[in-house]
Amino acid sequence: MKQYNVGIIGATGMVGQRFSLLLDKHPWFNVVCVAASPRSAGKKLKDAVAGKWKLKDPLPEAIGDLTVLDATADIEKIAGMVDFVFCAVDMKKDEIKALEERYAKAECPVVSNNSAHRHTDDVPMVIPEINPEHIEIIEAQRKRLGTKRGFIAVKSNCSLQSYVPALAPLHSKYKVTKALACTYQAISGAGRTFESWPEILDNVIPYIGGEEEKSEKEPMKIWGKIEGDKIVDATEPNITAQCLRVPVSDGHTAAVFVSFEKKPSKDEILEAWKEFSGVPQELDLPSAPKQFLNYFTEDDRPQAKLDRELEGGMAVSIGRLREDTQYDYKFVCLSHNTLRGAAGGAVLLAELLAEKGYFD
Repeated sequence: MKQYNVGIIGATGMVGQRFSLLLDKHPWFNVVCVAASPRSAGKKLKDAVAGKWKLKDPLPEAIGDLTVLDATADIEKIAGMVDFVFCAVDMKKDEIKALEERYAKAECPVVSNNSAHRHTDDVPMVIPEINPEHIEIIEAQRKRLGTKRGFIAVKSNCSLQSYVPALAPLHSKYKVTKALACTYQAISGAGRTFESWPEILDNVIPYIGGEEEKSEKEPMKIWGKIEGDKIVDATEPNITAQCLRVPVSDGHTAAVFVSFEKKPSKDEILEAWKEFSGVPQELDLPSAPKQFLNYFTEDDRPQAKLDRELEGGMAVSIGRLREDTQYDYKFVCLSHNTLRGAAGGAVLLAELLAEKGYFD
């Protein structure tokens, strides 16, 4: 595979830090620049994150020695250095939309972890195993932007990365009519650690701003279809969600209740999960898990502490499948929110885009 030079925009934040770890020694992607806010610009990345490093593994030395550029002022410079950028900035939504379009119009493709463009109807929002065909909308987006290479592609919110993959093979085979998902979300999803958020200890916070709307609406775009120059959202299944913040460092858990048009047997559900794979597995992409969905038979699994790192944090864990009195079935699932749910999901999307020639 061809080698690509990449940049990390928003490199000082928690997701940006995770990008540094994932991209260090990546077989296809070589980090040649990092960018952040003006207050970090001009410093070595290692100095900009000194005292603010939030991950257990240390910052890779080569990336830490890169000088931080200004994410807004240095767009043209960055575009001239890279084949594409990963974006994980902490800004207002309208500012992120404008920033990402400026990169795209500078002929610099953007693979974004941000939510700003998730509902732009010609921007693909992709879970690579579920809706890889949505990247084909990029040609329509390029026409709108007036670009030859530049475009924006996004990954979906971390809150739905545990349960939408579990629902996907069931929906395609047996048509899910409605689903309820209660998510129990780790503090790293807020960019926090226990040291920086002592109030979360011995506590559960029953509200996370915007998460329930994202959890209910984003799956509709993922299951939507390209029609002309836009992605048209699906109208079903009907999903309702509640999202709670819990005192867990990493790993979002979801309790899921689901009903079907044609109710499958428990064995049929287990077989659908076991057999499910997608384009990333077919292409053997570097970040793709070998087994995407993993079912645990133990009553007390999956657990965040035990199972979030499964297949490098890129697999989804499922357990406790059983019939329900109000829905057809219920089960529990888990995904690593800063790996599969954030930076890792974006790297996998970038690998898909690279394999399909969108960075050439």
